Amino acid sequence: MLTLAWSLAIGGLPLPVGSAAGLPRSPADQFGEIFLVFAGLGTLVGIVVIGYTLLNAYKYRRGSGNGEKKDVVRPELGEKPGGGGGGKKLFLSFGISAIIVLSLIVWTYSALLYVENAPEEDITIKVEGEQFSWRFIYPNGETTFNELRLPKDKVVKLEVTSTDVFHNFGIPDFRVKADAIPGQTTEKWFIPDETGTVQAHCYELCGAGHSGMDADVIVMEQGDFEDWYAGTGSNDTQATVGGDAALAGGDA
Repeated sequence: MLTLAWSLAIGGLPLPVGSAAGLPRSPADQFGEIFLVFAGLGTLVGIVVIGYTLLNAYKYRRGSGNGEKKDVVRPELGEKPGGGGGGKKLFLSFGISAIIVLSLIVWTYSALLYVENAPEEDITIKVEGEQFSWRFIYPNGETTFNELRLPKDKVVKLEVTSTDVFHNFGIPDFRVKADAIPGQTTEKWFIPDETGTVQAHCYELCGAGHSGMDADVIVMEQGDFEDWYAGTGSNDTQATVGGDAALAGGDA
Protein backbone atom coordinates (compact mmCIF):
# COMPACT_ATOMS: atom_id res chain seq x y z
CA MET A 1 0.00 0.00 0.00
CA LEU A 2 1.42 3.29 -1.09
CA THR A 3 -0.08 6.25 0.74
CA LEU A 4 1.30 9.66 -0.08
CA ALA A 5 0.85 12.54 2.29
CA TRP A 6 2.95 15.04 0.43
CA SER A 7 1.93 18.66 0.15
CA LEU A 8 3.20 21.60 -1.82
CA ALA A 9 2.72 25.25 -0.92
CA ILE A 10 2.10 27.48 -3.90
CA GLY A 11 1.34 31.05 -3.03
CA GLY A 12 1.00 30.07 0.62
CA LEU A 13 -1.78 27.56 -0.14
CA PRO A 14 -1.00 23.98 0.97
CA LEU A 15 -2.03 21.49 -1.72
CA PRO A 16 -2.47 17.98 -0.28
CA VAL A 17 -1.63 14.91 -2.31
CA GLY A 18 -2.89 11.46 -1.40
CA SER A 19 -4.42 10.75 1.96
CA ALA A 20 -5.47 13.26 4.57
CA ALA A 21 -5.68 12.30 8.24
CA GLY A 22 -5.44 8.64 7.23
CA LEU A 23 -8.47 8.81 4.94
CA PRO A 24 -7.82 7.89 1.28
CA ARG A 25 -8.64 10.41 -1.40
CA SER A 26 -10.36 9.14 -4.51
CA PRO A 27 -8.87 9.62 -8.00
CA ALA A 28 -11.83 11.89 -8.79
CA ASP A 29 -10.80 14.19 -5.93
CA GLN A 30 -7.18 14.21 -7.12
CA PHE A 31 -8.06 15.06 -10.72
CA GLY A 32 -10.59 17.64 -9.58
CA GLU A 33 -7.95 19.33 -7.47
CA ILE A 34 -5.44 19.29 -10.35
CA PHE A 35 -8.02 20.97 -12.59
CA LEU A 36 -8.82 23.65 -9.99
CA VAL A 37 -5.14 24.44 -9.37
CA PHE A 38 -4.31 24.79 -13.07
CA ALA A 39 -7.50 26.75 -13.77
CA GLY A 40 -6.80 29.05 -10.82
CA LEU A 41 -3.19 29.69 -11.77
CA GLY A 42 -4.11 30.21 -15.41
CA THR A 43 -6.76 32.73 -14.42
CA LEU A 44 -4.34 34.52 -12.08
CA VAL A 45 -1.64 34.76 -14.75
CA GLY A 46 -4.19 36.00 -17.28
CA ILE A 47 -5.41 38.69 -14.90
CA VAL A 48 -1.84 39.86 -14.15
CA VAL A 49 -0.77 39.96 -17.81
CA ILE A 50 -3.93 41.62 -19.11
CA GLY A 51 -4.06 44.02 -16.16
CA TYR A 52 -0.40 45.05 -16.63
CA THR A 53 -0.98 45.54 -20.36
CA LEU A 54 -4.07 47.70 -19.83
CA LEU A 55 -2.34 49.70 -17.09
CA ASN A 56 0.59 50.59 -19.35
CA ALA A 57 -1.70 51.27 -22.29
CA TYR A 58 -3.56 53.81 -20.16
CA LYS A 59 -0.42 55.24 -18.56
CA TYR A 60 1.36 55.81 -21.86
CA ARG A 61 -1.67 56.76 -23.91
CA ARG A 62 -1.34 59.53 -26.49
CA GLY A 63 -1.47 62.95 -24.87
CA SER A 64 -0.50 61.78 -21.38
CA GLY A 65 3.07 63.01 -21.73
CA ASN A 66 4.44 59.95 -19.91
CA GLY A 67 6.08 58.61 -23.04
CA GLU A 68 8.09 61.75 -23.70
CA LYS A 69 10.70 61.61 -20.93
CA LYS A 70 13.79 63.68 -21.73
CA ASP A 71 16.26 61.19 -20.23
CA VAL A 72 15.11 58.38 -22.52
CA VAL A 73 17.54 57.74 -25.39
CA ARG A 74 15.58 56.35 -28.29
CA PRO A 75 17.44 54.33 -30.99
CA GLU A 76 17.50 55.60 -34.54
CA LEU A 77 16.17 53.56 -37.44
CA GLY A 78 18.50 50.59 -37.98
CA GLU A 79 20.32 51.10 -34.68
CA LYS A 80 20.48 48.22 -32.19
CA PRO A 81 18.62 49.11 -28.96
CA GLY A 82 20.64 49.38 -25.78
CA GLY A 83 20.07 47.40 -22.61
CA GLY A 84 17.04 47.95 -20.42
CA GLY A 85 18.06 47.56 -16.81
CA GLY A 86 20.57 44.79 -17.40
CA GLY A 87 17.85 42.22 -17.98
CA LYS A 88 16.75 42.18 -14.33
CA LYS A 89 13.04 42.15 -15.14
CA LEU A 90 13.52 39.39 -17.69
CA PHE A 91 15.55 37.28 -15.24
CA LEU A 92 13.00 37.83 -12.47
CA SER A 93 10.02 36.89 -14.65
CA PHE A 94 11.74 33.78 -16.00
CA GLY A 95 12.88 32.77 -12.51
CA ILE A 96 9.41 33.04 -11.00
CA SER A 97 7.88 31.20 -13.97
CA ALA A 98 10.42 28.38 -13.68
CA ILE A 99 9.72 27.93 -9.95
CA ILE A 100 5.96 27.78 -10.52
CA VAL A 101 6.21 25.36 -13.47
CA LEU A 102 8.65 23.01 -11.73
CA SER A 103 6.53 23.04 -8.57
CA LEU A 104 3.43 22.17 -10.59
CA ILE A 105 5.25 19.32 -12.33
CA VAL A 106 6.41 17.81 -9.04
CA TRP A 107 3.00 18.16 -7.38
CA THR A 108 1.05 16.84 -10.39
CA TYR A 109 3.40 13.87 -10.77
CA SER A 110 2.94 13.08 -7.08
CA ALA A 111 -0.84 13.15 -7.51
CA LEU A 112 -0.67 10.84 -10.53
CA LEU A 113 1.59 8.44 -8.64
CA TYR A 114 -1.00 8.24 -5.89
CA VAL A 115 -3.76 7.48 -8.41
CA GLU A 116 -1.69 4.79 -10.11
CA ASN A 117 -0.67 3.15 -6.82
CA ALA A 118 -4.01 2.48 -5.17
CA PRO A 119 -4.33 2.15 -1.39
CA GLU A 120 -5.25 -1.26 -0.05
CA GLU A 121 -8.66 -2.07 -1.43
CA ASP A 122 -11.60 -3.00 0.80
CA ILE A 123 -13.28 -5.11 -1.88
CA THR A 124 -12.27 -6.30 -5.36
CA ILE A 125 -14.96 -6.97 -7.95
CA LYS A 126 -14.44 -8.51 -11.38
CA VAL A 127 -16.31 -6.83 -14.21
CA GLU A 128 -16.87 -8.74 -17.45
CA GLY A 129 -18.43 -7.13 -20.48
CA GLU A 130 -20.19 -9.09 -23.19
CA GLN A 131 -22.63 -8.17 -25.91
CA PHE A 132 -24.68 -6.52 -24.47
CA SER A 133 -24.56 -6.79 -20.67
CA TRP A 134 -22.24 -6.53 -17.67
CA ARG A 135 -21.36 -9.39 -15.33
CA PHE A 136 -20.09 -8.60 -11.80
CA ILE A 137 -18.26 -11.28 -9.79
CA TYR A 138 -17.72 -10.70 -6.05
CA PRO A 139 -14.95 -12.24 -3.89
CA ASN A 140 -17.32 -14.91 -2.52
CA GLY A 141 -18.30 -16.03 -6.00
CA GLU A 142 -21.61 -14.18 -6.13
CA THR A 143 -22.40 -13.14 -9.70
CA THR A 144 -24.88 -10.48 -10.77
CA PHE A 145 -25.86 -9.14 -14.16
CA ASN A 146 -26.33 -5.44 -14.85
CA GLU A 147 -26.45 -4.66 -11.11
CA LEU A 148 -23.42 -3.66 -9.08
CA ARG A 149 -23.76 -3.21 -5.31
CA LEU A 150 -21.08 -1.31 -3.41
CA PRO A 151 -20.41 -0.20 0.19
CA LYS A 152 -20.25 3.53 0.83
CA ASP A 153 -16.90 5.17 1.71
CA LYS A 154 -14.83 2.06 0.95
CA VAL A 155 -11.99 1.58 -1.52
CA VAL A 156 -13.45 -0.42 -4.40
CA LYS A 157 -11.14 -2.04 -6.93
CA LEU A 158 -12.54 -3.12 -10.28
CA GLU A 159 -10.85 -5.70 -12.51
CA VAL A 160 -12.41 -5.08 -15.91
CA THR A 161 -12.24 -7.37 -18.94
CA SER A 162 -14.35 -8.59 -21.86
CA THR A 163 -15.41 -12.00 -23.12
CA ASP A 164 -15.99 -10.99 -26.74
CA VAL A 165 -15.30 -7.54 -28.25
CA PHE A 166 -13.93 -4.26 -26.95
CA HIS A 167 -16.11 -2.48 -24.37
CA ASN A 168 -15.54 0.38 -21.96
CA PHE A 169 -17.06 0.38 -18.47
CA GLY A 170 -17.81 3.79 -17.02
CA ILE A 171 -19.64 5.25 -14.03
CA PRO A 172 -19.92 9.00 -14.76
CA ASP A 173 -21.17 9.93 -11.27
CA PHE A 174 -17.90 8.65 -9.77
CA ARG A 175 -15.75 9.60 -12.77
CA VAL A 176 -14.61 6.04 -13.36
CA LYS A 177 -13.82 4.57 -16.79
CA ALA A 178 -11.93 1.42 -17.73
CA ASP A 179 -11.34 -0.38 -21.02
CA ALA A 180 -12.77 -3.89 -21.24
CA ILE A 181 -10.42 -5.73 -23.60
CA PRO A 182 -10.60 -9.47 -24.39
CA GLY A 183 -7.68 -11.32 -22.82
CA GLN A 184 -6.59 -8.34 -20.72
CA THR A 185 -7.53 -6.93 -17.32
CA THR A 186 -7.78 -3.21 -16.59
CA GLU A 187 -7.69 -2.21 -12.94
CA LYS A 188 -9.42 0.90 -11.61
CA TRP A 189 -10.21 2.00 -8.06
CA PHE A 190 -12.51 4.59 -6.58
CA ILE A 191 -14.46 5.45 -3.42
CA PRO A 192 -18.28 5.66 -3.64
CA ASP A 193 -19.11 8.57 -1.36
CA GLU A 194 -22.90 8.81 -1.77
CA THR A 195 -25.63 6.25 -1.30
CA GLY A 196 -28.24 5.72 -3.98
CA THR A 197 -28.50 4.28 -7.46
CA VAL A 198 -26.53 5.60 -10.41
CA GLN A 199 -25.93 4.29 -13.91
CA ALA A 200 -22.94 2.60 -15.52
CA HIS A 201 -22.64 2.65 -19.30
CA CYS A 202 -20.58 1.18 -22.09
CA TYR A 203 -18.49 3.89 -23.75
CA GLU A 204 -17.09 1.80 -26.62
CA LEU A 205 -19.23 1.19 -29.71
CA CYS A 206 -19.60 -2.58 -29.53
CA GLY A 207 -22.51 -3.51 -31.77
CA ALA A 208 -26.20 -3.03 -32.39
CA GLY A 209 -27.12 -3.21 -28.69
CA HIS A 210 -24.43 -0.81 -27.48
CA SER A 211 -26.86 1.93 -26.45
CA GLY A 212 -28.65 -0.41 -24.06
CA MET A 213 -25.54 -1.83 -22.40
CA ASP A 214 -26.14 -0.21 -19.02
CA ALA A 215 -26.04 -1.34 -15.39
CA ASP A 216 -27.41 -0.10 -12.08
CA VAL A 217 -24.77 0.83 -9.51
CA ILE A 218 -26.30 0.68 -6.03
CA VAL A 219 -24.26 2.28 -3.25
CA MET A 220 -25.33 1.12 0.21
CA GLU A 221 -24.42 1.96 3.78
CA GLN A 222 -21.80 -0.40 5.19
CA GLY A 223 -24.25 -2.27 7.41
CA ASP A 224 -26.81 -2.69 4.64
CA PHE A 225 -24.15 -3.94 2.27
CA GLU A 226 -22.93 -6.48 4.84
CA ASP A 227 -26.46 -7.76 5.32
CA TRP A 228 -26.90 -8.17 1.56
CA TYR A 229 -23.46 -9.69 1.08
CA ALA A 230 -24.00 -12.21 3.89
CA GLY A 231 -26.89 -13.70 1.95
CA THR A 232 -24.88 -14.28 -1.21
CA GLY A 233 -22.23 -16.74 -2.36
CA SER A 234 -21.80 -20.20 -0.84
CA ASN A 235 -22.17 -21.33 2.78
CA ASP A 236 -18.44 -22.06 3.20
CA THR A 237 -17.25 -18.69 1.85
CA GLN A 238 -15.90 -16.07 4.24
CA ALA A 239 -15.01 -12.54 3.13
CA THR A 240 -14.05 -9.25 4.71
CA VAL A 241 -15.06 -5.87 3.38
CA GLY A 242 -13.23 -2.91 4.82
CA GLY A 243 -11.91 -4.93 7.75
CA ASP A 244 -14.99 -3.98 9.76
CA ALA A 245 -16.77 -7.30 9.76
CA ALA A 246 -16.51 -10.80 8.38
CA LEU A 247 -19.21 -11.41 5.84
CA ALA A 248 -20.40 -14.99 5.76
CA GLY A 249 -22.12 -16.01 2.56
CA GLY A 250 -25.62 -17.44 2.87
CA ASP A 251 -27.47 -19.64 0.44
CA ALA A 252 -26.74 -18.68 -3.16
